[in-house]
Amino acid sequence: MATLESKIPSGPLADKWRNHKANIKLVNPANKRKYEVIVVGAGLAGSSAAATLAELGYRVKCIVFHDSPRRAHSIAAQGGINAAKNYQNDGDSVYRLFYDTIKGGDYRAREANVHRLAEVSVNIIDQCAAQGVPFAREYGGLLANRSFGGAQVSRTFYARGQTGQQLLLGAYSALSKMVGAGAIELITQHEMLDLVVVNGHAKGVITRDLVTGQLVRHSGDAVILATGGYGNVFNLSTYARGSNATAIWRAYKRGACFANPCYTQIHPTCIPVSGDYQSKLTLMSESLRNDGRIWVPKKKEDVKKNPADIPEADRDYYLERIYPSFGNLAPRDVSSRAAMRMCDEGRGVGETGLGVYLDFADAIKRLGENGVRERYGNLFDIYHEITNENAYKTPMRIFPAVHYTMGGLWVDYNLMSNIPGLFVLGEANFSDHGANRLGASALMQGLADGYFVIPYTIGDYLAGQKPNSKPSPDGAEFKQAEENVAAITKRFLANKGKQPVNYYHKKLGQIMWTGCGMARTKQSLEKALKEIPALREEFWANVNVPGSGESLNQALERAGRVADFFELGELLCLDALTREESCGGHFREEHQHPDGECKRDDEKFGHVAAWEYQGAGKTPLRNVEPLNYEFVKMSVRSYK
Repeated sequence: MATLESKIPSGPLADKWRNHKANIKLVNPANKRKYEVIVVGAGLAGSSAAATLAELGYRVKCIVFHDSPRRAHSIAAQGGINAAKNYQNDGDSVYRLFYDTIKGGDYRAREANVHRLAEVSVNIIDQCAAQGVPFAREYGGLLANRSFGGAQVSRTFYARGQTGQQLLLGAYSALSKMVGAGAIELITQHEMLDLVVVNGHAKGVITRDLVTGQLVRHSGDAVILATGGYGNVFNLSTYARGSNATAIWRAYKRGACFANPCYTQIHPTCIPVSGDYQSKLTLMSESLRNDGRIWVPKKKEDVKKNPADIPEADRDYYLERIYPSFGNLAPRDVSSRAAMRMCDEGRGVGETGLGVYLDFADAIKRLGENGVRERYGNLFDIYHEITNENAYKTPMRIFPAVHYTMGGLWVDYNLMSNIPGLFVLGEANFSDHGANRLGASALMQGLADGYFVIPYTIGDYLAGQKPNSKPSPDGAEFKQAEENVAAITKRFLANKGKQPVNYYHKKLGQIMWTGCGMARTKQSLEKALKEIPALREEFWANVNVPGSGESLNQALERAGRVADFFELGELLCLDALTREESCGGHFREEHQHPDGECKRDDEKFGHVAAWEYQGAGKTPLRNVEPLNYEFVKMSVRSYK
């Protein structure tokens, strides 16, 4: 059984991080040059971590499977990044951001981690503005803010609908500076396929050169995984098609615990599915809910009508009706389930009936079309490109879709997994969002972890490691890990099946969405847990992976990722079946209040579930880390 020591500092909540930084072990500047840190991933968390560690003097090797870090999925984030600066003088504070995040996560996150996140959020904006990130500004030149779901204050900084892109360019510039200085070795188009553990410590990774097919051993003193989320287990999602779970899943199979895999975020403002041909879905930023009003017809017979022909009296602005305090800015999980209920009642719009309207008519009357265009113009352009509809003239149609995963590898307060020397940042870990992430908090966590947390906490670990002691890549552990990767590759290429990889990914996604999507039941989960192993067996017997392993082979890349999704999907459903409650993005239909809201069971499930791999074909072990709420009272979450 794994040992889960959260290492949360003692003392008052507001003093924990400051006191912890004052008391952790340090590495002197001369010795930092004697340690090498491997960073896998170069999105916001990975680039910011690699750049900052290199600035501190560590030798850094940054590995990314893209041809450039600029292609990291962080670029897709649209709406903004939260920070408790209270520029609007509307009552915000570090404690308010902390509380909103705890409440938004349905009281399933660690207090200490979340408070630290709120504390360092204020520094992130200064850091990024100094890098030249073009945040929106008020008329007088001050940085602008807008509101976002789950909050009653305006704390979200933004760069139109391109916030992720602009922040990534800032982090990438910091990364590039240190690459140019020779402090970072940037290795592109290499995919991590195994973790190397030496004497119980993470000391390296095995990668495959995606161009030549060569397997490469990388040795280091510590390993950082910043490889994003696993939402593509559902196939259709707002993730980039290349986003995958292989790095964290292979680490899980080497002993790292996987925490809360069932916590899946369904985003309420996605462009609805339009056909069986789609490979991914497109998000419309949550920021649109600032000025857009969400509604469906009150009468079922009106759903096929032109929305302009439906009078105001016959429109149901259901979020404003059900959640008057937050209205259209209710949190994502709450808003998504409300949209689903409207569609289940037969009041959904569009050809499939799986859609609701996001209407900007009132905003245009108030601000003028140019005013709306200034705030959201590129988002309206994206919508037009995909639907060929002008959202300035007719309401957008939106529907919930998989967007983010709150689960991930278990980490302690230092962001280290239960494998010493293996650190996990950003969406790849489980630590900050509980059962539901508030909008504009993903960018905040990624940059907080990379710029302001890991530079301190990794030193605490490295100070206990002898300088210049990283293991030789010729060691037995490296050889065994490489042989493991080679065997998987050989097995795929030996298959002479009839179906391509995408055929099985699509079928797995259908099982996952039906059995463990926006709503789950005991019956649907048990059915999925029977169907997934059967389909996995068929996959291994009948998948067709053409080509060779000695060259660029995207079918081989996808095969490995989908194989991992099969195993992860099964664990996700097992976790959802075991958690007999509803909380945040985990909604069990058997556990709900009469008004349809989540019904938690704090006595039985007020904890983190951290699953430990027990071997192929064996049921994983469920470890538990209790969530001790000292400063906030667990209460029924209400946005009414």
